[in-house]
Amino acid sequence: MKITFNHKLYGIALLSLFLSACSSPALDDYSDVSYELTDQNGEEVIFPDDFEGSPVVMGFIYTNCPDICSFITANVGKVYEEMENPGDTQFVLVTFDPERDSPEVLKSYAQAFDMDKDPFHFLTGDTDTIDQFMRRVSVRTQESYSRELDDGGRMYFLNHSDKILLIDDNSQLIFDYGGSMTPVNIIIEDLQKLL
Repeated sequence: MKITFNHKLYGIALLSLFLSACSSPALDDYSDVSYELTDQNGEEVIFPDDFEGSPVVMGFIYTNCPDICSFITANVGKVYEEMENPGDTQFVLVTFDPERDSPEVLKSYAQAFDMDKDPFHFLTGDTDTIDQFMRRVSVRTQESYSRELDDGGRMYFLNHSDKILLIDDNSQLIFDYGGSMTPVNIIIEDLQKLL
């Protein structure tokens, strides 16, 4: 089969279009949203505005989790610990269980991981804001077990997405990882490209 000059040009044009589509790294752009949240110290934090200009490593947890949330939290901490120079990177963990995860509860949880200090932020908010935020970042939750307690309270567990996000200094989502499964060195390598 003979390939003509026009076919070669067409092939080059297609390849160029494909490569240009692949070179756009952003999976999402959060600069069009604003979420009023509260950190573990009871201070208001606006996402993404308060993090603009810094890369962000962000995980999603709830403090009553019996399994993977501790791994997600530890992995966010390890990224910070194992980087030679994290620069101005911010390390953020957001609860999807604001009913139980008050700032005080998050502070105690952060202290248990030795992460109650800069550049770590543990964030909660009102239920509507957290629900909107979780929808935007594609974190899914579903109650998996529940029972009433003798004191009238309720104990429950949640099935949930397992993720850590890497967001650049322009509030663009660059990578979406399995939070408890992704080797920390992979997140570090990707983060270093943003510094």
